[in-house]
Amino acid sequence: MTDLASMWFAYSPLQETVYSIRALVLPGVYAPRLPWHDDVAEHLNPEDVELLYAMMPPRRWLPDFLTPRPQAPGPRFADQLATVRATPGALGWHDILAVYGPDRLPPVLADGGADPDALVERIATVLDRYWRRCVRPWWPRLRAILDADIVYRSRRLAAGGARALFADLQDRLSWSAGVLTIRQASRPQYSAVEVAGRGLALVPSVFARGAMTVVDPAVPPVISYPARGRSTLWEAAAPPTEAALARLIGAPRARLLALLRHPASTTELAYRLGVTAAAVSQQLSVLHAAGLVARARSGRSVLYTRTTLGDRLADPVVPTGAAP
Repeated sequence: MTDLASMWFAYSPLQETVYSIRALVLPGVYAPRLPWHDDVAEHLNPEDVELLYAMMPPRRWLPDFLTPRPQAPGPRFADQLATVRATPGALGWHDILAVYGPDRLPPVLADGGADPDALVERIATVLDRYWRRCVRPWWPRLRAILDADIVYRSRRLAAGGARALFADLQDRLSWSAGVLTIRQASRPQYSAVEVAGRGLALVPSVFARGAMTVVDPAVPPVISYPARGRSTLWEAAAPPTEAALARLIGAPRARLLALLRHPASTTELAYRLGVTAAAVSQQLSVLHAAGLVARARSGRSVLYTRTTLGDRLADPVVPTGAAP
């Protein structure tokens, strides 16, 4: 893939909603997400389960119309769902048949070809209900992780260019001589796709297990990839505080420094520490004034991360040959 001058980052609440269903269908594969799985399972509408699960076929990919490319860096779920609702029934049915291939359709989809427009409308309605009941309560924390990832990746791109960005984005992606190579197990043959001014959207995901690509020459390209720091969503408690650091700057600030190994918002930090956002904000102000943390705005959120000085304080390294 070449011509990446118009590469940009976005997050997608609809994509996270759809990808999260796979975590429900395959809890054994998504073991780290079990706390989330148990919470969400309690709020599922039993009448929706069969259709939701049918959207996750045994093959590795999903119907394309369920995950349209974000049209803005931070789209609203309602706007993205409207795009799904507007999908022509024939196209939605084609996508469903394509992902099932020769496999038998589940009963809930078997008659979908008789009225594909009604099927697309029903799928959109069920997705909306699933979002409101199961994903939206988690969305502030999900978005904080996605925002933090985008800030980190943007800094990598600014500091080292595309090679540095893709070096740790996902092991199936690599950049060399101005070309992005995507290795796909399902498509071992090589093919080149020109972005040709359409822009490449990079979309982080908490629920993606690997890079997921849409590089069809007929549609604008999208690459979804696992968000950095996504495992923090499943942590119920803050990590233990090193006693020496706690004595030096106080336990609350030491815990904050430990958590800020990855960028995070005040809301996310307050949730993980079990305190109010106001209490966290007060401690962050002190750490910021001392030069231990930096802050950067990402959309409507302000993300905090450790500075180099903060890293050295929170993760001290004893030089080789130094006394223990």
